[in-house]
Amino acid sequence: MTTTIIWPELPLAEWKDTYETLHMWTQIVGKIRLALTHLENHWWNSTLYVTSRGLTTSPMSYHGRLLQMSFDFIAHLLVIETAEGYTKTVSLRPRSVADFYQETMSSLASLEMPITIWTTPVEVPNRTPFEKDQEHAAYDPEYAQRFWRILAQASRVFTEFRCRFTGKVSPVHFFWGAFDLAVTRFSGRPAPAHPGAPNVAQFVQAEAYSHEVSSCGFWPGGGPINEPVFYAYAYPEPQDFKDYSIQPREAFYHTGMGEFLLPYEVVRTANSPDETLLNFLQTTYEAAATNANWDRKALERR
Repeated sequence: MTTTIIWPELPLAEWKDTYETLHMWTQIVGKIRLALTHLENHWWNSTLYVTSRGLTTSPMSYHGRLLQMSFDFIAHLLVIETAEGYTKTVSLRPRSVADFYQETMSSLASLEMPITIWTTPVEVPNRTPFEKDQEHAAYDPEYAQRFWRILAQASRVFTEFRCRFTGKVSPVHFFWGAFDLAVTRFSGRPAPAHPGAPNVAQFVQAEAYSHEVSSCGFWPGGGPINEPVFYAYAYPEPQDFKDYSIQPREAFYHTGMGEFLLPYEVVRTANSPDETLLNFLQTTYEAAATNANWDRKALERR
């Protein structure tokens, strides 16, 4: 058995093209899940989940028939499975978003599950519809697999952190819109109307942030952040949130994003990555819960 680096390097510049292509592929599969599920709190019905091989929709229903779609970053396949025992695969290789979209939809149609989705990407400045996107066509299997391995480890630590909270808390799930893994705690109180965000419909934000939250996650970077990071934020952000003393010392508040950030490299190279990450998650949560006067005694497991 070969030894696998569980917290591998993921320099943004080395896999940017693969990242952008894979982002669009996950949006296609995520929009299929959105089309086949009922609305849950804060769009939880739309997300993907980390597995021992990649990311999955979990079971979905097409007129009473069950299917599941999973990215396998070991075999490098999109696997479509039905409860009747039928399987279709779409290869993950250098290919355009348009090509991936057409084969994925054709595979579903061949299973007598024709599905229609809105093909315009979300939460990105490039809004080229999937069926016309020839620009994004890169796929480096090594970096795609590294990304998933980081998600798998982050999901494991996020799950431990999640279990410390007895109040309302989200699953640990992957949002294909922003391409990030997240887990969110709730105070139980309603929140003021969200002001909105670029490239996101207002009704989406209204549902996502209908209640007060302390959220954390992992994001591979982009835009003003040229490296992968762990992040944490509160909505609404309470007074003195950004000035709260957090750990580890390498973490900082990014004014432009309105979030605490911890470079992934700090976690990856730490003597104890789990402890370093848990300290960041715990102290940034305390920055939100303490300054916003959450009922911590009632919400936390002791």
